[in-house]
Amino acid sequence: MSDLVVGVDGGNSKTDLVLADTEGRLLAWVRGQGTRPHTEGMQVTAERLAHLGRRALAKAGLGAGLPVAVGAYFLANVDRRAQERSALDELSGREVAERVLVRNDTLAVLQAGAPEGWGVAVVSGAGINAAGVHPRGRSARFLSLGEITGDWGGGLAVARAGLGAAVRAGDGRGPATRLRRELPGVFGLASVESVALAVSRGEIPLVALHGLAPLVFATAAAGDAVARDIVIRLGDEIVAMVTALLRRLRLLRTTTPVVLGGGTLQNGQVMLHDHIRERLAAEAPRAESRVLDVPPVAGAVAAALHTAGASQDAQRRMRKTIAGMSPPRPA
Repeated sequence: MSDLVVGVDGGNSKTDLVLADTEGRLLAWVRGQGTRPHTEGMQVTAERLAHLGRRALAKAGLGAGLPVAVGAYFLANVDRRAQERSALDELSGREVAERVLVRNDTLAVLQAGAPEGWGVAVVSGAGINAAGVHPRGRSARFLSLGEITGDWGGGLAVARAGLGAAVRAGDGRGPATRLRRELPGVFGLASVESVALAVSRGEIPLVALHGLAPLVFATAAAGDAVARDIVIRLGDEIVAMVTALLRRLRLLRTTTPVVLGGGTLQNGQVMLHDHIRERLAAEAPRAESRVLDVPPVAGAVAAALHTAGASQDAQRRMRKTIAGMSPPRPA
């Protein structure tokens, strides 16, 4: 009988969980809220992930108590070893699987996009992070605590920058931008000042601003200089992360896969990718950038299947299945 495995990609804005068996059959794919243990606590996060697993079993028509051999949890905001141990303890205590793996979500992107098993991965979804793995196994990552550790990027940062630029355009501190006219309609309000006030009062959740990012990208593509500067800033930050990791791992002179994943990097943003390629060609010419062609959860499932002893054929079958499916909507 085939064993069950679970692969989880927990991002800031959403969490994907895939239930599969070791023959490479996808049994259920469910989506839930973002993984934010830094604000909600690890216990709440672990319980939410356990519930998502129960949803997947139910969707597959399987009993809630059916054992899962391996659960591979690749989670945003789990950036340090102590956090990994805490998540491992909380998930193991809830018996989500007989064997539980916990890693940062950047490594799911690397697992899915670099069959070599090493390289650099950047995740730019709602937030941003990156990690690198040397061919000999050592790794490098960032503290990634937000603004206090110098972090900027991801869809939420792009959205906040767009809102700020639109306000500045109105009060005289910044240049004119089409964002001032187009942004309020996303929330059905009359002005960008109304949007800012609604956010400050909690009427619009801060995470909801993430929905403005596509507008900023579209406005940049239409020729708006202010929006373009925001997109270029994101590209510069991604290149800074990649080159820093390559330098720390002493891979600048080695041909190295660089995998770009997450919502703001997997949505065909031509301007952003052109800028990244141009900058990397100048600063790290041996870096081989590639955009991840499957949802990052494919990397988490691959890790679970590998740990469970599944064949290479099963792993390839699973990747092909995920690549051919549309992600589910959140419950």
